[in-house]
Amino acid sequence: MMKNILGKGLRDIPAPDVANEKYWETVWRRFKKHKLAMIGIVTVAVILLLALLVPMLSPYDPNKSLNVFNEAPSLLHPLGTDQVGRDVMTRLFSAVRISLLVGLMATGISTVIGVLLGLVSGFFGGWVDMLIMRITDIIMSFPYILLVLVAAAVFEPGLWNIILILGFVDWPGIARLVRGSVLSLRETNFVKASEVAGMSKAHILFKEILPNTVAPILIYTTSVLALSILDEAALSFIGMGVQAPTASLGNMLNNAQNLTILTSRPWLWIPPGVMIILLVVAINFVGDALRDAMDPTSGK
Repeated sequence: MMKNILGKGLRDIPAPDVANEKYWETVWRRFKKHKLAMIGIVTVAVILLLALLVPMLSPYDPNKSLNVFNEAPSLLHPLGTDQVGRDVMTRLFSAVRISLLVGLMATGISTVIGVLLGLVSGFFGGWVDMLIMRITDIIMSFPYILLVLVAAAVFEPGLWNIILILGFVDWPGIARLVRGSVLSLRETNFVKASEVAGMSKAHILFKEILPNTVAPILIYTTSVLALSILDEAALSFIGMGVQAPTASLGNMLNNAQNLTILTSRPWLWIPPGVMIILLVVAINFVGDALRDAMDPTSGK
């Protein structure tokens, strides 16, 4: 009897209607199974929340000296103070806000440019495709870091210049990715049907083709975001990025490259170094999970 009751109870539990799921519901269901990705999302969310709240709630100005120099971590200054007497914790989360701003803005610029050029190149073909792809090949033929360094040296270092430089350097990869997707989608029946029906080219590009390229674009942009954060940190570290007194993770590490600081004042370099690692690794976890969740061949 107990067996019958248990069996009946199990049969009454409704099974998830996987067959009738919408595409993004399927993606979310698959994505949630990636524990590292969920940890990554929580990590980025917590860091972003702290970056927004700490500089506003802190009693200390991140750019002004408190006349308390190189103080070790304490209750008043949880991450100590730097050589200039500024509160390190306030500067750290101000720096995270700057680094995330650079990463998001640069990724947005490069994505818009790459998507537009990739759509036009793949859809129209001919001399338009050849011209765009040759420009793409020329940019990609230069060593990436050298191209960024030259651009940073030509233009005056600063926050918005770095955003524009990274945005205009990172688009070729996205353009080639979108072009490849468009070339395959251009021959599909639904695109052919739209052309026969007399739909405008803009409608076909942005209403029919673009939505079907969102998955690879999202996956690729996560890697561009992580790379942009690393590039900003590298440029600021060598003095060609965000300039003092504005805090960034890179120039905080630049201020801590003295041997004495490395050996006796770890609170000046460990927090920004750990923050860069956490952000980049968390974003990469999310990107890996998106790739698996959006894979149409995955049966998970």
